[in-house]
Amino acid sequence: METPSQGRPVPDDLPGLPATLDAAARARIAEAALPLSAPAGAVLFRPGDPCRGFVLLRTGRVRVDLIAEDGHALLLYRVVPGEPCAITTSCLFSADVYSAEGTAETECAGILLPAPVFARLVEESAGFRTFVLAGFARRLGALMGRIEELSFRSVDARLAAYLAERACGTVAATQQEIATDIGTAREVVSRRLAAFAKGGLVRTERGAVVVLDLPRLTRIKDGDGLA
Repeated sequence: METPSQGRPVPDDLPGLPATLDAAARARIAEAALPLSAPAGAVLFRPGDPCRGFVLLRTGRVRVDLIAEDGHALLLYRVVPGEPCAITTSCLFSADVYSAEGTAETECAGILLPAPVFARLVEESAGFRTFVLAGFARRLGALMGRIEELSFRSVDARLAAYLAERACGTVAATQQEIATDIGTAREVVSRRLAAFAKGGLVRTERGAVVVLDLPRLTRIKDGDGLA
């Protein structure tokens, strides 16, 4: 993310902080926070990068992926306003480097709380510590659900869920984007979409999938298999 020039003020509204956070902690955050911005498509961090601080988004959406040696990406989760990045929090607590890649899916804006200030607030403010740990716990639970989905749900079920949850006539996504989101290879998505198309469930277009039979996709999503 881009750090604006020194002296640029942080807006009065501090994004994502609980209303119950004590005034002293809120004031310290307002004083120390740096405003951040990033255009869509910007890589915010890569494996091996040091963590500069705790980020809270005001607007936008960030995706966090594991990157394999061959370059394939596996989506772990997305970060939206009001949610913390679990890997960032983990890096701050362990003083470790990033193990994943974060990319701005849309134009993003927010604040960065520098690592030393974050550490002091976690130590001294019970309200801030509870906020950080509760957010980390929620994200960890979601990650466990993601692992369960990738481990125990078939590709057909994951693909059907992806399409059914986005069905509004046409799902605008490339086969590579779909593959990254559901945790498989593009070639697998291509074969399964061909099978779905043969069964009359979808029609594939360049950069899009047209949903033709949402009820049957929903049954497949729920584990009934490809009919």
